[in-house]
Amino acid sequence: MTDINVQTIQSQAVTLIERKKFVAIAVPIAALVYFVYIAFSFDIIGLAERARLDNAITFASDSWSHKVHVTKSHRSGEIDYAIEGERKGRYPEGTRPEWVSGREIISVDLGDGHVVRFLPDNAMDYIIPGYGTFEAKFNGKTVDTNLGENVPDWINASDRRVALKTSNGRVTITRSKTEIFRYFPGWELFFFTLDSPYYGKSIADIVFGPRLDEARHNIAGAWSDFWGNPMWRHSDVLWAISETILMAFLGTFGAAIITLPLAFLAAKKFTPFRALRMAIRRVFDFLRGVDALIWTIVLSRAFGPGPLTGALAILITDTGTFGKIFSEALENVDDKQIQGVSSTGANPIQGYRFGVIPQVVPVLLSQVLYFFESNTRSATIIGAITGGGIGLMLTQAIQTQKDWEEVGYYIILIIIMVMFMDWASGLLRRQLIKGGES
Repeated sequence: MTDINVQTIQSQAVTLIERKKFVAIAVPIAALVYFVYIAFSFDIIGLAERARLDNAITFASDSWSHKVHVTKSHRSGEIDYAIEGERKGRYPEGTRPEWVSGREIISVDLGDGHVVRFLPDNAMDYIIPGYGTFEAKFNGKTVDTNLGENVPDWINASDRRVALKTSNGRVTITRSKTEIFRYFPGWELFFFTLDSPYYGKSIADIVFGPRLDEARHNIAGAWSDFWGNPMWRHSDVLWAISETILMAFLGTFGAAIITLPLAFLAAKKFTPFRALRMAIRRVFDFLRGVDALIWTIVLSRAFGPGPLTGALAILITDTGTFGKIFSEALENVDDKQIQGVSSTGANPIQGYRFGVIPQVVPVLLSQVLYFFESNTRSATIIGAITGGGIGLMLTQAIQTQKDWEEVGYYIILIIIMVMFMDWASGLLRRQLIKGGES
């Protein structure tokens, strides 16, 4: 090896080492600069300052618990007891929770020594262990309290509204009412509401016990009260899930049916006319270039809200996507099978039917089933916009900001629905494509 070759190799090696050193230093610096840019561009510091972790904790706890409202009206002096503050969860006349006692002075025991008392003349006090006794009275225009200058951070007080939040409950005092919230774990009234004769009964009492409702058998009556539960709306929830799956089904398979013949026009192997082929492909590009949510908004303005509008939005977007997938699959078919079918005297349509379709069906069907599973998730969001399916019920529950256990319930059902669709689509793929082989 000559000296010139050795020097060249050494020079190339030095250049390569220097380049790797530069890359090793430049890449981390570029990543750091990018993250700094993100921090300022998205105002991460300001976002952290605005974060309300206490609200997040409250919402999280509400998702697996329920609260009982004890409400005293400052106008009438009447006291209501209701689960989640709803009329459908109100205690029957003459009944109240066992942790509420007294007649002229109503005592509400929140546990661990926390006691709230309703006193005459729109006054109340709250015995708080470790703090003392908080006193308040509504004088007709403002709320007077015994708070001094040093107000704890768990008390939010003004002349018109006072809110106390402790580990055992919450108390809110306004011009119109005083309201106490006591939290309990679990989804109360999930099976039966308070006015149902089956509330608080065990399965053994319902199945084997005496008849609880003279007009109905226990099992039939219990099922009717559960299915028609006005708070949890089980029948409406099942119908909403069915609407969501139907939106995904109509949109996905409708797009597949429309796209298959158009894909032949977009495939070079089957359409020699370049102008026609390019026009079909540009249509596909346009349809999939606009997101399904944008199509949802446009179609809802044109056709109004409803699950069919959501199905159309999915159909339009998937038509563009399937157009690309199907046409590429047709471009890669084996010509020998087409020639073999044609040699038997088959016409071009028969050649496509028996020489092309059997080759592409496994790929196309697998893609369609995958998109059907994916669109089931998308239909949840689309339904929130178009007014259909479980997405609408989830949005309504979030907007009320009071029944977060319902939000948790709907999210769990959506996850179960997606898991079921994943299992079902996998089973169909095995049965239709691989003949049931695992």
